[in-house]
Order: sequence, then structure tokens, then C-alpha cells
Amino acid sequence: MQQSGLIIKGIGGFYYVETASKVYECKARGVFRKDKITPFVGDLVKISINTDAENTIDEIEPRRNYLKRPPIANLDQLIIVASSCEPNPSTLIIDKLTAIACNRDIEPIIVLNKTDLQNVDELINIYKKAGFKTFAASGKTGEGIEELKEVLCGKTSAFTGNSGVGKSTLLNCIDDRLGLSTGEISEKLGRGRHTTRQSQLFKVQGGYVADTPGFSSLEIERNEIIKKDDLQYCFPEFAQHIGTCKFTSCAHVNDKGCKIIEAVKNGEISQSRHNSYIAMYEEVKNIKDWEL
Repeated sequence: MQQSGLIIKGIGGFYYVETASKVYECKARGVFRKDKITPFVGDLVKISINTDAENTIDEIEPRRNYLKRPPIANLDQLIIVASSCEPNPSTLIIDKLTAIACNRDIEPIIVLNKTDLQNVDELINIYKKAGFKTFAASGKTGEGIEELKEVLCGKTSAFTGNSGVGKSTLLNCIDDRLGLSTGEISEKLGRGRHTTRQSQLFKVQGGYVADTPGFSSLEIERNEIIKKDDLQYCFPEFAQHIGTCKFTSCAHVNDKGCKIIEAVKNGEISQSRHNSYIAMYEEVKNIKDWEL
């Protein structure tokens, strides 16, 4: 009997597929290994239910998007959590993550946490000006929790951010099962140890949230490289200026006649965002396609 379903967990070569009726434990057919295809959590699949043998994943539907590591497919949104302080926010890290999300056709949403400790209005203005959904939150006072629940409603989301920014606290405010899961994994395995080898989706607010331990910002940054020619398209506020520069080869770094640099000087684009673009461009400008 064949059914359609969603992979909600993968561990040790076994995949747990949620169908309309129940969750089935499955193995991927050998053809996937032969073709070097690995099923990802978040994949929509067709499975065979067998009475006298293992259930098998027979087909993987085309992915809308994916992240390489931690491996997950078909995300609607990447919730980027930064804190007002302790640790201090890094606009470069936030900007790298928003660019990676844009490059993968995932909507980035920025949550500035720990507003009970410090004001975040300046950062909120930077990211709202750039065109991102951005809001303040506090796991202690409850600020922004209802708004965050609304954002998650009916979507498949993953939370990311540096250690200590308060992801677990926020998730615990939304649904305490998520916070407990994160704590249990951290206790048993140690912070960050082996966590990228397992992904899992939990039902939250009528949608799904990816289990958080493997989604450190560093892990995503290491495994998602944006080509220099694609980078400009990963900054939404650049869009109206692309193609209007004096020279078609404009890199938007320090080029004469660059309309993006002009927009920065005019205050249309935030200086910190352009600084991040330059830093990211410098990191990838000498990488060749074959090296990727």
C-alpha cells in the first residue's frame, strides 16, 4: 500500500514519515543511495507500507528549497534570533543569515530578544528599512510572544542564532515541549555535540518548527556559500538599484557611479547593511565555481 507523507525525523538511516493517518518508520530504497540522494527532514515523500518487510520511501517530491546542514527541506521561514545584549548583537551575523535565507528562497524573519535588558529600536529600524519582518521579544516579560505565534501559524520554520540569544526561552514560551526537547538533547549530548546529525519537526501553531540544537548560525554559515555574482540579489533593499549603476560590472563595493553606494550616502540603505555586503563579498570574491 502506498501513501504520501512528510518526513518529520531522520536518525540512523531510519525516517519517520507522518501521513494523514499515523507516523511510519521507513528506510530509504537502495536506489537513493545509488543516485547519492539523501532524504531530508521536511521532504514530501511517497512510501510503501509493507506487512512482512520494512516500510520504504519510494519517491521524494521536488524540493522548494533546502539547507545542506543541518539538512532540512521545504522551509517557509528562517527565524533569526539575536539578543539586545549578553551576547551583543552582530549585524554581520544577522545579515549573513538573511542573505542565506534569501538565496535559498526562504523568508527571513528577525526576532530581537531580551528587550527587558536593552532597547533594540535602532536594530529594528535597520531591518524594517531593509524590508524584513522584524520585531522585539522578551522571554521574560512575554513581549512579542503572541506576534511570534502568529508568524509560525501554518508555516514550517527553523530558529537560528548564536548560543545564548534565548532561542530555547522563546520556544519554551511558545510551546514548552520544544524547550524540554532542546534541554534534554543538550544535557545528554553536550552543547552542539552530534546535534547536526539529527533533525526533527514538531507540530506548533498549526505548522512545524524544526528542533533547534543543530541550527546554530555558525553551522549554517559554514555550509551555505553565496556566489559573488548572486550576493547583490540577497539584499532586498538593493533590488531597485541593480542594473542602474554606471558600469555593468559594478560590484557595489567602492565602484565609481554605483547607485547602491549613492543610496547608502542618501540614507536609503543602512550603512551597516552595506558594510556586511562588502565583508561577505570580500570573503567569496576569489572562490571559483568549480571550488564549490
